[in-house]
Amino acid sequence: MTLVLGIDPGTATTGYGLVRSRADGSLESISYGTIQTPAGVAAHQRLSMVFHQLNDLLLLHRPDSVAVEKLFFQRNISTAIAVGQARGVVMLAISEAGLDVTEYTPNEVKQAVAGYGKAGKKQVQEMVRVLLALPDIPKPDDAADALAIAITHLNTQRY
Repeated sequence: MTLVLGIDPGTATTGYGLVRSRADGSLESISYGTIQTPAGVAAHQRLSMVFHQLNDLLLLHRPDSVAVEKLFFQRNISTAIAVGQARGVVMLAISEAGLDVTEYTPNEVKQAVAGYGKAGKKQVQEMVRVLLALPDIPKPDDAADALAIAITHLNTQRY
């Protein structure tokens, strides 16, 4: 059984999802949620909050591996820079915990979870719900995305 932490990085909201693969090949959601930082707080303080709260998650759950969404260029350069900074902090926390990280593009996640690299957000979220046998689609979206990233890693590692 392997426990994977999936992370959807962001400065305001970082989604996380822990998924375990069972011996029979099925997947189980262990925990998911978000690390939230308050608006109006200086960027360096927000990044510190992400770092420390992620460290707490890593210590609490002790995942076997970590998967992070790759940064893809967005139209809004400010958002891309902020996400890049959050990714850096996430990568540092993972490295400090002695874990390796695997990165997946949004299209790779869509392909692995929904079977189609251009699947819509709702399609991916519904497949996350089905694959993890959850009663409802995980909320918020950042947490559902993080679970999808963890599922992608587990499915990719099988092959």
